[in-house]
Amino acid sequence: MYSHIIGMDEELWDILEEGVGNLRLDEEGVALDRKAHTTEQKMLYKKHHLIRGILVAALPHKEYLKMSNKSTAKAMFTSLCSNYEGNKKVREAKATMLVHHYELFRMKEDESIETMYSRFQTLVSRLQILKKSYVASDHVNKILRSLPAKWRPKVTAIEEAKDLNTLSVEDLISSLKCHEIGLNEHEPIKKPKSIALKSRGKSSKALKALESEEESTSGDSDEDPEIVQKMAMLSNKLQYLAKKNKRFVSRSSSNKSSRREE
Repeated sequence: MYSHIIGMDEELWDILEEGVGNLRLDEEGVALDRKAHTTEQKMLYKKHHLIRGILVAALPHKEYLKMSNKSTAKAMFTSLCSNYEGNKKVREAKATMLVHHYELFRMKEDESIETMYSRFQTLVSRLQILKKSYVASDHVNKILRSLPAKWRPKVTAIEEAKDLNTLSVEDLISSLKCHEIGLNEHEPIKKPKSIALKSRGKSSKALKALESEEESTSGDSDEDPEIVQKMAMLSNKLQYLAKKNKRFVSRSSSNKSSRREE
C-alpha cells in the first residue's frame, strides 16, 4: 500500500497520516465550505478524496462496512491499522513471540533445504513487518546452528572457509543445496525385507509376505505400519480358518468310522 501510494504522489501518504488540517468535512467527507477554499485548500481537498477513493476501491465490501462512518481518509487508515496491526502493546507481544520462534528455529530431520529456507523466510518477513529485523550475518549464523547433526561436517567446513560476517544468505543456501544433492546420492539403498506369518496349526504352512521397498532420496520410513497391521490381521484370519477346517475334518473322520462299525 505504501509503495503504491508513494508512487502516485507522496503527499497522498501525508494526508493518510496527518489528515486534512483545518478543512471542515461532514460525516461523508464532503466539505462544508468548499467554494470558500483557497487554491491550496482546493488541492488538498482534491487529493484527500483521491486517496479516500483508493482506500474504498481496495477494501472488500464487508471491510468497508466496518468504517463506512469514517469521514476522512486518515480515520479510515487508522481504523485499518487498529484492526489488523493492533495497538502498540499488541505489536510488541507479537514481536516478542516471533523473536522467540526465531531463536528456537530448527531444521527438521526429514526436511529439505528448500523447505527449511521457505519457513525461515516467512518468519523473517513477519519480523520485518513488526520492525524486529536482523542483519544478514545473524541469519547466516542462525541457519548454520539450526541444521541437524548430519550436517555438522559441512557447517565446520563453511565456518573455516568463509567469513560469516560477509557471507550472504543466498550463497549459504546454494552451498547447502549442493551438499544436500551429494548426501542424497550416497544414501544407502534399502534391502528387501520379508515378514513371516506363522500359523499355529500343524497342517498349515508358514505364510511369508515379501515386502521390497526402495528407499527414496527424501528419507522415507522403513516400514509402513498400515501394511504391517493388515498383514497381521490376515494372519489371524488364516489361523482361525485353519482351526475351523481341522475341527471339520476331525468330525467327518469320526462320523465315517462310526458308520463302518455299524
